[in-house]
Amino acid sequence: MPHATSPARPFGTVLTAMVTPMDAAGAVDLDAAARLARHLADHGHDGIVVNGTTGESPTTHAPEKSDLVRTVVEAVGDRVVVVAGAGSNDTSHAIRMAQQAQEAGANGLLVVSPYYSRPSQAGIVTHTLAVAEATSLPVMLYDVPGRTGVRLSAATLDRLAAHEQIVAMKDATGDVAGAAHSIQRTGLAWYSGDDAVFLPLLAQGAVGVVSVVGHVAGLQLAEIAQAFAAGDNARALEVFRAIGPAIRAMNGAGFQAVMAKAAIEILGITTNRELRLPNVAATDDEALEVRAGLVAAGLVSAVGSPER
Repeated sequence: MPHATSPARPFGTVLTAMVTPMDAAGAVDLDAAARLARHLADHGHDGIVVNGTTGESPTTHAPEKSDLVRTVVEAVGDRVVVVAGAGSNDTSHAIRMAQQAQEAGANGLLVVSPYYSRPSQAGIVTHTLAVAEATSLPVMLYDVPGRTGVRLSAATLDRLAAHEQIVAMKDATGDVAGAAHSIQRTGLAWYSGDDAVFLPLLAQGAVGVVSVVGHVAGLQLAEIAQAFAAGDNARALEVFRAIGPAIRAMNGAGFQAVMAKAAIEILGITTNRELRLPNVAATDDEALEVRAGLVAAGLVSAVGSPER
């Protein structure tokens, strides 16, 4: 069944920022990536983000990024929108990433503000437009000041939203109240970039989520969105609260890629939790904490088998 996009939801409703599986030697494991992508498509997702921060984009190389996009696109067909990260603090590099993602079959781009260098708002606008105009793909902005060191101003948002290819925002600012005004003013499709505020942002007008807990709770995220859209706020809140332990276990320490890889190993989707430095794999004790969160959320039974 084709993915359920619309002008209001140009990238679908439930997307996960997919980890990049690796083998025991640290090489990208494309077979495991295809398996994970199919798992997501089978469990509530109509979108997947590859080559984002959770996908360890700073430590994967251009051919690997292209191979990942191509692999995921082939694995999910037209069931799922595939959005590729094109984030860098080097504009020329980001442009190449965007072009290579389009060539590999991506349906859209995720463009984060240049990090560490902390450019001016004018610099952010110029950078973002250069990346957007390098392809014909629709673009989701990504505002995550905790990682970039700079937040998009209202004027910057307005300028970027006026561009026809820029259609959405992944909001990881934590500013739920501010989102309501930005959504109304810009007309961008708003996606929560933080699992913990998914339901509050829906109440402000958001249309979906780019998730970490979605690796293991895609069906639940989809149910939250569906219940909220149907006006069943009590059910949406019930499901949101139920997966809270998993959200906290996978996001609370701030090492999302680390904990997400532990979680999918627990579910048996992958066979290890390898990452590339400077990230290091979850310890056995950390993996046990993740398991406890999944058990408390009803996603894994106490004896270890996934709840379906």
